[in-house]
Amino acid sequence: MAKNQVTMLPPGNKPAPGMPKKHRVSGASLDARKARSGWLFLAPFIIGLFFIYAPVIIDSIKFSFGQVKTLQGGGFRLIPVGWANYNEALFVDPNFTRELVTGIKDLLFDVPAIVIFSLFMAVLLNQKMMGRAVFRAIFFIPVILCTGLIDKIDASNSLSEYMQNTTSSIDTGSGTDTVNAIVNATDIQWMFSSMKVGTELVTYVVNIMNNIYDIINRSGVQMLIFLAGLQSVSPAIYESCDIDGASAWETFWKVTIPMVSPMILVNAIYTVIDALTSADNSVMSFISGVYNGAGGQELSSAMSWMYFLIVLGLIGIVAAVLSAFIFYQRRD
Repeated sequence: MAKNQVTMLPPGNKPAPGMPKKHRVSGASLDARKARSGWLFLAPFIIGLFFIYAPVIIDSIKFSFGQVKTLQGGGFRLIPVGWANYNEALFVDPNFTRELVTGIKDLLFDVPAIVIFSLFMAVLLNQKMMGRAVFRAIFFIPVILCTGLIDKIDASNSLSEYMQNTTSSIDTGSGTDTVNAIVNATDIQWMFSSMKVGTELVTYVVNIMNNIYDIINRSGVQMLIFLAGLQSVSPAIYESCDIDGASAWETFWKVTIPMVSPMILVNAIYTVIDALTSADNSVMSFISGVYNGAGGQELSSAMSWMYFLIVLGLIGIVAAVLSAFIFYQRRD
């Protein structure tokens, strides 16, 4: 047989006599095996959701629409009252609405600051430098110190309390002043006055600088997510930018930001959830105080569900706004 002769298959794609037969691979495909592994990984959470959390959620909904009446001899009976608890939380109790407005207002200031700071630090820590792993660990240490048992131990730490309290008194040498004076000493207002920006931006920057300790503590997880996104960007893209003569500023806005834009969406949603459900959140603390009060189980349940719906609404708004600017790299 000549070297360039093409072997033709008979009609019906049947192999000719003497040719090896193709064996069909038995078993599930790779995607199916990955899907099964994912469901196996989620199985403990799904089981716990249906058998542990679902009954608690159903009871919470019942309490929000009812009123507990204690029975003689022990026990209680839940009397349906409709939307009375929700009406009391919104229109009778003035403190709940005020706490909601304050919490959402603080959220609008904190989320952009945390996301921008974590992205800035991730870009810096992604550079090639000596001791890069040590610096990454240093910036993640506050996350460890603010969780679990260490957080309870650190609750009595006077230095931590002093750093978080911007109204604490200090001795500056020329008299006693507050921590807020440290920021004012840099004269942020004078620096921005030459830029002709509004007073709202000046106030926002000053508040961020006063709250820098809390921002660093809440930026560790977001920083790691941004680092993972930055390291997934192909170095060939940056090499192409260097060859084309793009500056570092142009590369950052034209390449880095679009490539990590999905991580910006993830971090924004994570920051919203973390801020609205943290233990030191003012709304959560207020609802806990109402629950611990006399007969506050029904009212606190109604407040919790309203707060839950507000959190879902804010997450939906953030996802809808940021999704319009997200760039997804095509792998095909």
